[in-house]
Amino acid sequence: MSTDAFAAAVGKGMALRRPRFSEALRTGIIFGVIEALTPLAGWALGTLAAEFVAEWDHWIAFCLLVFLGLVMLTKGIRNGHEEPPPVARHSFWLLAATGFATSIDAMAVGVSLAFVDNNILITAAAIGCATLLMVTLGVMLGRIIGHVAGRWAEALGGIALIGIGSAILYEHLTH
Repeated sequence: MSTDAFAAAVGKGMALRRPRFSEALRTGIIFGVIEALTPLAGWALGTLAAEFVAEWDHWIAFCLLVFLGLVMLTKGIRNGHEEPPPVARHSFWLLAATGFATSIDAMAVGVSLAFVDNNILITAAAIGCATLLMVTLGVMLGRIIGHVAGRWAEALGGIALIGIGSAILYEHLTH
């Protein structure tokens, strides 16, 4: 479940100016906590929201990721002709929105876990830890890719988010 978050983290790392490990870890913690909380929320909702979450999760993720991607793409294109001012870190709310958009499917998984004999706290903690690791590594990988991409890194990160949202939508519509 952390692969969407990993890809988004690469995009976030590309948009930053040589992010430090502490920024990558901060991003990983934000994504990891959100990714751990969403299956808990799904589990708590249980059967009441199962049909709603399964029917709409891909549309919600698609819309959020495309919106965030378009914002990054627009900023990247506007700044593509000139050297953009260095961005040291993304805002908490931007990271939280991206983390939430990539973890909506975890809520649906949480709903399904309500029907099996499973320790939801251990499962949610494992999901959160895996996401923390994947996102931290993704931001650091984005640092390398962003250095190569130069001024267009933010636009490429936006395209990556749009691609992730589109892939989520395509996956759900074709299965």
